[in-house]
Amino acid sequence: MLNTLQIGDHILVNKFIYKFKEPKRGDIIVFKFPGNEKKDYIKRLIGLPKDKVEMRNNRVFINDKPLDESYTIYQGHYGTKSSFGPVIVPEKKLFMMGDNRYNSSDSREWGFLDKKKVKGKAFIIYWSWDLKRSWLDVWGTVRWKRIGKRFKNPLTETTHKESSLIPKNLFAAFKTTRQ
Repeated sequence: MLNTLQIGDHILVNKFIYKFKEPKRGDIIVFKFPGNEKKDYIKRLIGLPKDKVEMRNNRVFINDKPLDESYTIYQGHYGTKSSFGPVIVPEKKLFMMGDNRYNSSDSREWGFLDKKKVKGKAFIIYWSWDLKRSWLDVWGTVRWKRIGKRFKNPLTETTHKESSLIPKNLFAAFKTTRQ
């Protein structure tokens, strides 16, 4: 799910939302991995039941219309991941894909996701740290700008900007409130 999620991000998941409404295309969903239900996976919902899903030359088509996907990246092994399908998503199933399309184990590999396996919708990063840096540098390993970042669905939201609950310049916010 790079770049949307980074290794070291810790997220909160709304486990109740899909009891009241249906998942939407573009939602970032946590689910039980079909190959090993003891593992949780996180992917973006691309295809809903009855959708025709196809990927041609790194472009996803839903019902023969191109999907606007500004969030995708293509890093890693190219392999056969640039084209796929077409397939029709069966009833009570979902088609999931990672945002880093060349380096993602997703529905192109393991098939459709049963809706019953969905655990919830990812909605915020509550902690993030760079595991590549030394743990001795505690302040340097914390990725402060990612904490509080909410996940918005770029396919249904009017704004595509990243949002955060923490001001960009925390000290400037304190300075302006004290005057």
